Amino acid sequence: QVPFVESGGGLVQPGGSLRLSCTASRSILGYYAIGWFRQAPGKEREGVSCIIISRGSRFHADSVKGRFTISRDNAKNTVHLQMNSLELEDTAVYYCAPCTEEPVPGEVEPGFTSWGQGTQVTVSS
Repeated sequence: QVPFVESGGGLVQPGGSLRLSCTASRSILGYYAIGWFRQAPGKEREGVSCIIISRGSRFHADSVKGRFTISRDNAKNTVHLQMNSLELEDTAVYYCAPCTEEPVPGEVEPGFTSWGQGTQVTVSS
């Protein structure tokens, strides 16, 4: 059983919005931080956003600052990614995974390999 299931992707026009959901198979309170990552065709996976579960501190990649917001719902074991003002360059498969705060915020937790299927986000006119 994969630890996270991603949903909420779809096809949207530039400037549009989507809200992604990442549902954990167990309480997210058991994680230090959970983040969103994305992989575009022909590119390496990159960190997008990361949230510290206990205190709600957030980190966002420079490319999405001011447009994306990560949040968590402890009661529903879910982490959301609200994506506004979507751009063509946001097209990718989005995944969630445990993330780090140090030494570099927002990187995938070392040793994590249980990636889910992700959710496809396509921004196109």
